[in-house]
Amino acid sequence: MTIRTKTPNLLENPPVPVQVKLAAAWTSFMFLYIYVDYFHLYKPGTVDNIRAGIVFEFDISPTLLTMMLASVSIPALMVMLSMTLPARVNRATNLVVASLSIPYSVVNAAGESWDWAPFYGLSIAIEVLLLTFILRSAWTWPRTPAVPAGPVTTDLRQ
Repeated sequence: MTIRTKTPNLLENPPVPVQVKLAAAWTSFMFLYIYVDYFHLYKPGTVDNIRAGIVFEFDISPTLLTMMLASVSIPALMVMLSMTLPARVNRATNLVVASLSIPYSVVNAAGESWDWAPFYGLSIAIEVLLLTFILRSAWTWPRTPAVPAGPVTTDLRQ
């Protein structure tokens, strides 16, 4: 007697290009970054301070809003740049921007009370994890083996 067993259909897991991984990570980072700022508005006193013209310790001004816009624009631009830049420039850009973004993320919690440590701790931890993923993906970018020049390559091209 033959026993038939049903073999499971394995899901295909095609390789994902590095550019797509980087763009996805920057997109996740950008959403988290924006939502942390949004949820910060629920902190008691924040809206009152904004109505009084103060954000953190700074007076609301065109300069402050321009700096905030620039800060949020960086991950948004990195989504596009990760998909469009040539590999060598792409790798270098992601390494530099992600490296500079880690201390910037950590400094965002400066001056906050310990009551809010779970909120800022979790948000910073996830931001740093995403930035670490970006750094690792860019650092380990696969390389194409060099093809030696000479008659051997001439034959391959024909």
